[in-house]
Amino acid sequence: MAYGMYISAEGALAQSVRLETIANNLANVDTTGFKRDLAMFQARYSEAIGQGLVPAEAGTLNDVGGGVQVLPTFTDYSQGPMKKTGQPTDVAVRGRGFFVVDRSGEQMLTRAGNFSITGEGALTTQDGYPVMSEEGTPIVLTGPFQFGEDGTFQSGDGVQKLAMVEPASLGDLSKVGENLFLPLAPTQPLPADQRSVAQGFLEGSGTSAVREMTEMIETTRAYEANVNMIRHHDQIYGTLISRVLKVG
Repeated sequence: MAYGMYISAEGALAQSVRLETIANNLANVDTTGFKRDLAMFQARYSEAIGQGLVPAEAGTLNDVGGGVQVLPTFTDYSQGPMKKTGQPTDVAVRGRGFFVVDRSGEQMLTRAGNFSITGEGALTTQDGYPVMSEEGTPIVLTGPFQFGEDGTFQSGDGVQKLAMVEPASLGDLSKVGENLFLPLAPTQPLPADQRSVAQGFLEGSGTSAVREMTEMIETTRAYEANVNMIRHHDQIYGTLISRVLKVG
């Protein structure tokens, strides 16, 4: 198969991955606390340079390059827009940090503060997972309550604090669905001077519909260009083979 066809096929695959990523971002444009993903690519050397057969930058045709390779998806953790809801159970993180929830005994992190209260007074996520306190216990609200700017709240059970943590590196987080992140390394409590929440607000999605639609159009055109190049190579080699067979 033509080397150029391989390069075009890799380019089409890369744009397909990017298109899937953009589509997922668009699907979560209204998801509270959602963090958009970015498809990442890297230019690679030609096959000969990659195999060490010729040196890089030798001034030969091999310096043209070997297309692109797909890298792991990158998550943009930038602060989303703040939206006022007026709901007492809605809490938004301002700045650094994540809320801690318990999913079947496993610690998960989230930026989505659109909490609910069960009939027993337990504070939970929209999927029913208990929200944890700084002491590592599920939060139960009895009677009237009010969240302070540092995540401290008082109810019938006394004064407690929302658990707010952060990983040593944001690269230690893995998306696991349901707007949750799995920490792949130990997390640390957020420093007291960095704890900041807003009751009656929610952090909106980090996705901009206009930006994602623009990138989707760009990606679709790039994908079509690569597919057309594959067809072009196929036609060239089909014509060449036909002529060779006629001569033979």
